[in-house]
Amino acid sequence: MSEVTGKIRTTLRVEGLVILLASLLIYHKFSFSWSEFAWFFLAPDLALLAYIHSAKLGSLAYNLSHSFIGPLVTLLFGVLGDSQVAIQISLIWCGHIGFDRALGYGLKYSKGFSYTHLGQIGKSQKT
Repeated sequence: MSEVTGKIRTTLRVEGLVILLASLLIYHKFSFSWSEFAWFFLAPDLALLAYIHSAKLGSLAYNLSHSFIGPLVTLLFGVLGDSQVAIQISLIWCGHIGFDRALGYGLKYSKGFSYTHLGQIGKSQKT
């Protein structure tokens, strides 16, 4: 299992913050509903429920909902299909992922929730 450290880790976290801010600004530019943003912002974290079954299933579900593949494909459908709803969903989703990455919550390894590509998180974190 490998993870990034040092300046690269910091760069990836700042990148997450920039993605969050860009998502918020574009969301504002489209004049989408902020109450809907608030309601759906944490929706990708429903994948955490899969950890009840196992760390392997939990990490798979988490990574599927916290990779930029899903929201960017949704954004493409929204732009190409002229779907405001798809664009709105993709911006909320990208914002959520950016927020998580800025906090250091990366994609998960099947070893357990605290093992991410951005480093170990939580009480068991290496000092």
